Amino acid sequence: MSHVYIMEKILESIKNGKEVAMVTITSVKGSAPRDVGTSMAVLSDGTIYGTIGGGSLEKYIIDLCIEYIEKNKNGIVDLPLNKEGVDMICGGQVEVFINVYKNKPKLLIAGGGHMGLALYKTASLLDFDIIVFEDRDNFLTRERFPKASELVLGEIDEKLGDYPIDDNTYIVIVTRGHEYDEKILEKVINSNAKYIGVMGSKRKVKIMMDNLRDKNISEDVINKVYSPIGLDICDGSPEEIAFGIMSEILIVKNDGKSSHNKKSL
Repeated sequence: MSHVYIMEKILESIKNGKEVAMVTITSVKGSAPRDVGTSMAVLSDGTIYGTIGGGSLEKYIIDLCIEYIEKNKNGIVDLPLNKEGVDMICGGQVEVFINVYKNKPKLLIAGGGHMGLALYKTASLLDFDIIVFEDRDNFLTRERFPKASELVLGEIDEKLGDYPIDDNTYIVIVTRGHEYDEKILEKVINSNAKYIGVMGSKRKVKIMMDNLRDKNISEDVINKVYSPIGLDICDGSPEEIAFGIMSEILIVKNDGKSSHNKKSL
């Protein structure tokens, strides 16, 4: 199986939102089932493209790749072929390089107004693919959002409702109106997004959630929405609100805690 084919499958997997590791034999000593340069792609579910020799060696390396994907690490691994778990009779030694390709988390910003712009600027400092949704073309320009991965123009609830959303997706709804926010939230509330946040006062949020309850959306689903949005660390300016929102998202993303690292000495 050609190296080009394996690279094509890696690119296809990444495009489809899957995490993948590429393992390449970088050194061979003694007798080994495959030569230097042989590669294999391993997906997080154990699917493989290509082979580095089959048998117990390949099974061991597949498990190792899955572990590396989970830990988001790359590395060189020396494998004596008589190692426990490998147990191949050829008795040589191989060195492999495991290179993990993980998708960036996606930040979907619903609304390109002053709050959406402030959020975009803050998120641009972090490692997110940023997609901005807006229905006003003069608010959705490449000059305004130069680092965004995508600019999606049209009815936000429809466009966002049709957008592929997985558990590596973070959604922030900051449009110009309460009713619009509710329509958008209804479209994505049952998605697999890891985070859904909606801007609004406590009163606005209560009305919105009560309306969703009236539409038979379950309490468990409603409770996963972060609203009012962000950590309570802001002075009320769009810029500081944006920092509060992204801080909350980072807590969710990294299983963090909103506590000080400062310790008494």
